[in-house]
Amino acid sequence: MEYNLQVTIDQDSGFCFGVVYAIDMAEEILAEDGYLYCLGDIVHNDEEVTRLKQRGLRIISHEDLVQIKNEKVLIRAHGEAPETYKLALENNITLIDASCPVVLKLQNRIKNTHDSKEKVLIFGKHGHAEVIGLQGQTNNEAIVFQDIAELEDVDLPNKFTLYSQTTKSTAKFYQIKEELLSRGYEIKANDTICRQVSNRDEELRKFVKNYDHIVFVAGKKSSNGKVLFEVCRQHNPNTYFISNEAELNKEMFNPGDKVGICGATSTPMWLMTQVKSALESF
Repeated sequence: MEYNLQVTIDQDSGFCFGVVYAIDMAEEILAEDGYLYCLGDIVHNDEEVTRLKQRGLRIISHEDLVQIKNEKVLIRAHGEAPETYKLALENNITLIDASCPVVLKLQNRIKNTHDSKEKVLIFGKHGHAEVIGLQGQTNNEAIVFQDIAELEDVDLPNKFTLYSQTTKSTAKFYQIKEELLSRGYEIKANDTICRQVSNRDEELRKFVKNYDHIVFVAGKKSSNGKVLFEVCRQHNPNTYFISNEAELNKEMFNPGDKVGICGATSTPMWLMTQVKSALESF
């Protein structure tokens, strides 16, 4: 029995400019040198990482970096803490810096706030590459929290400055701000969520309403993927989260269904195209 699914890819999904920039840089050097070290996964998408590894990308950790000398190392879009740049100088490492401009600007703002002796709070995911880089601007003195409940037992100063990881939910950021204000704190709140991320939130709300089912494609490690998947599910409960086409099966759909495919800012368009082909073969 043929399902004849009508499948459409959301043209606004796919890599954000920060990721495009990092991958273009990596591919250019891989074409010239045949290999390139990259500090951490270049993007939170296993399929794309595998593709680039096949072209010679070597993913390393901060522990590995200590041993590496006289090589080129790519800094991905998430950015890095000041210690990484210091170590690179000591080890004669050429840094190919693909830090996203939005992240660099945020790092700078956090550093200035910290330097002017203000207490910094960062709404972000613990241990996330971007957040480690942001916290590094404050000598690791900033308080990082991913949920307001974590602040219950923290002795907060009466006055502080609030920032956000660039890929967090805008709605949640403003909720947290209001809650902290209502508790009587004096806050300078900076909405530092990337507009490519928050606009996508808006675009997805409109996109998902037009389909019987939504297939949301993203890596399991993608923070932005988790946020955008929730947006899709809120506006279309028939939303599935998959990382590749192998996770699909016919039972998810009904014959003749209209199916929309969308993804995170770390989801490559080629992967969504593969998912589309798989669905059309049902």
